[in-house]
Amino acid sequence: GRLLNALAATGNEKYLEGFGPPAPGYKHAPLNNTNVVRDMIDDETAGILVEPIQGEGGIRATTTQFLKDLRAICDEFGLLLFYDEIHTGFGRTGKMWGYDWSGVKPDVAAIAKGMGGGFPIGAFMATEKAAVGMVPGTHGSTYGGNPLATGVANALLDELLKPGFIEAVASKGEYLKAQLEGLVKKHPKVYAEQRGMGFLQGIQCTPAVPAGDMVMKLQTLGLLVPPAGENVVRVFPALIADKAAIDEGIDILSKAAVSFESAKAAE
Repeated sequence: GRLLNALAATGNEKYLEGFGPPAPGYKHAPLNNTNVVRDMIDDETAGILVEPIQGEGGIRATTTQFLKDLRAICDEFGLLLFYDEIHTGFGRTGKMWGYDWSGVKPDVAAIAKGMGGGFPIGAFMATEKAAVGMVPGTHGSTYGGNPLATGVANALLDELLKPGFIEAVASKGEYLKAQLEGLVKKHPKVYAEQRGMGFLQGIQCTPAVPAGDMVMKLQTLGLLVPPAGENVVRVFPALIADKAAIDEGIDILSKAAVSFESAKAAE
């Protein structure tokens, strides 16, 4: 996500700052708005890039209908439908791929993060038709296909594809969702909304509580989480986390909320 074209596709000013003008050719449309997407298509359009659930954008999910519409638009205009599955892939949502929930298949998908269980590796998946130009020698990477990295990914798949493993993530994800929704009800002045599914979830803070401040407070209490867009705190447990670990994290989120509530009351 830090290469120049990826930065341009992301469109986040804080990542673009200091890296010159963004690569040309990218237009950004509101999520789940088919009409705007269709209006943006012209003779130069090559494809549509979308995350099944936005990570950096604030744990915002695409609707099944939106993905169906994008598939239909791409088929109509001869465009590639490109999924960014870097956050959503490898069981994190409770299915192998984020798009599995909708059943809408892409032409190309980018995968990484969970692919190596913490070891750096990434890849692209593509249909035969989409990959027709990717013949040997046309594109490569210094570290692409590294034997150690691919060995780690292979070992991870041995565990991930064991019967019941991904289904357990979905089940535990429902439990996590219920607990986060409970926090919203318990601390409405601190937490505004639960977002996401599986072990790719987030909790949106109210305008009175900046997500960055919440992240720092949680760190002092022993919970490491990053912020996301729209004032959201990401909640991405390890796929092997059990209910006891989830409960521990929820307890820390609750303690942090109490701290902000107490500080506000003292003003």
